[in-house]
Amino acid sequence: MTPASPRRRAPGMSAEQRRAMIVAAALPLVAEYGAAVTTSQIARAAGIGEATIFRVFQDKDEVLDACVAEAVGTDHILRELATIPLDEPLTVRLTEAAEALRAHLERLGTVIGALHASGHRRGRGPGPGARDGNGNGNGDGDGDGPPRDSRAESFATLRNAVVELIEPDRAALRLSPEKVAAAFLGLLFTRLQTPAPDADAPLTPAELIDMLLHGALHHPENA
Repeated sequence: MTPASPRRRAPGMSAEQRRAMIVAAALPLVAEYGAAVTTSQIARAAGIGEATIFRVFQDKDEVLDACVAEAVGTDHILRELATIPLDEPLTVRLTEAAEALRAHLERLGTVIGALHASGHRRGRGPGPGARDGNGNGNGDGDGDGPPRDSRAESFATLRNAVVELIEPDRAALRLSPEKVAAAFLGLLFTRLQTPAPDADAPLTPAELIDMLLHGALHHPENA
């Protein structure tokens, strides 16, 4: 009888891959439980032993900081925006972008809000937005999100991605794609951050895009 060939082990994850996998599993739990989430819960969600977490993270606070970094990061939303077909009508492209950005910002708000409500403060190490041993910030950030310079950089990155979506229609626009993209993001962020009066539902993404491209008047030329 021919002996069975030795079973090959699947290649292991790198430390960076394992960190990313743990953060992906932890994010929904952090959004639900805030800083009260346990590493045991995270391990179960990731399908790993709890000790595996501490091979790539110093402690739970470092896991939480990594979750915040992932939530405020733009890599995920940039990948989503890049999948929007450029041969779709401009209104469709911008509506899909608005939906994707809304989901991104709502996830960010949920994660940051849950951690803030449960007492977690981001940025224990040196660098912009870090806090000292007494919990004092250095003036460059608020401790619950990226520092101001990082926010400006993220906005510029998102604006450039939206510009790429608008660029095919440059010739049809009265303003440059850069200005239209900035107005689009400004309207979208304002819509998400400003509660609507009880009697009024907030603008839908489609209504927001219609106002951006066509204004609020029935016949602007007669105004």
